[in-house]
Amino acid sequence: MSRTQFPNETSSSGAWVRQKSAFRELVTADGSSGFPAEAGRYHLYVSYACPWASRTIIVRRLKGLEAAIPMTVVDPERDETGWRFTSEEPDPVNGYEFLQEAYRATDPDFEARVTVPLLWDTETGRAVNNESSEVMRMVHSEFNQFAANPGLDLYPEHLRDEIDGLNKRIYRTVNDGVYRCGFAGSQEAYAEAFVELFESLDWLDDLLAGRRYLTGDLITEADWRLFVTLVRFDAVYASHFKCNLRRIADYENLSGYLRELYQLPGIRETVNFDHIKRHYYRTHPQINPSRIVPLGPELDLESPPGRGHLGG
Repeated sequence: MSRTQFPNETSSSGAWVRQKSAFRELVTADGSSGFPAEAGRYHLYVSYACPWASRTIIVRRLKGLEAAIPMTVVDPERDETGWRFTSEEPDPVNGYEFLQEAYRATDPDFEARVTVPLLWDTETGRAVNNESSEVMRMVHSEFNQFAANPGLDLYPEHLRDEIDGLNKRIYRTVNDGVYRCGFAGSQEAYAEAFVELFESLDWLDDLLAGRRYLTGDLITEADWRLFVTLVRFDAVYASHFKCNLRRIADYENLSGYLRELYQLPGIRETVNFDHIKRHYYRTHPQINPSRIVPLGPELDLESPPGRGHLGG
């Protein structure tokens, strides 16, 4: 057994280096990309367990695109064959048993790790995009003519530089930072990621002492990109990935901010802790060889956020 969970994504120093996304085509409202936005044409494959997929689930829900972009949830327990479909929720597009079949139908030479989300084009019968940040923005911006809430703008022009800056730091040190801790193959790589993670969490807690959301009074995509990591942190990352200096519950501002986002209409329905815990604790045998899923911790996401004084 390899000493690391994903040896192909581990550097010689033991650092986790996430693979690049394989499919990067774009759906556009005007069709200039060759993939025009059309209701019902594209299918979104996701996992409730995966924070990267959860970004897209949340934006799809907030924009009101459930009818326009059908979605299928894969089994949270992944093995060496990758993400699989279940008898309760089979693949309605091609009848595939495993998501890797969609990858190889698009690229017969694909041999890397299969990831979610995956946006599939039912007309051409191929994968369009599996880069979560790009799928998130396509769902947000390119399907407005079919959206129930087309006016929602999570990436307003006047805040884009600030959002991009936040995203850059949060991605490396928090979103991917927890994975850099959990999948580290050396003490040194783990320590570097651990220090960066908690420096950023401390910084974010300080930032949120004077702001309701990351850029001020408006919720942006930066908030939702952070949320998907925060909501998994105490249940999984603190213990399973050894991110145990502090819990999110120990941060006054981050914890209230997390509760506020979680309690917004439609959001708690996108969070499935059974899927989250079963995925992490049962599909990383190098980290948790017993595959026992802990019954705890007790989470408090329903208490009042206590952030009304910040406006918004």
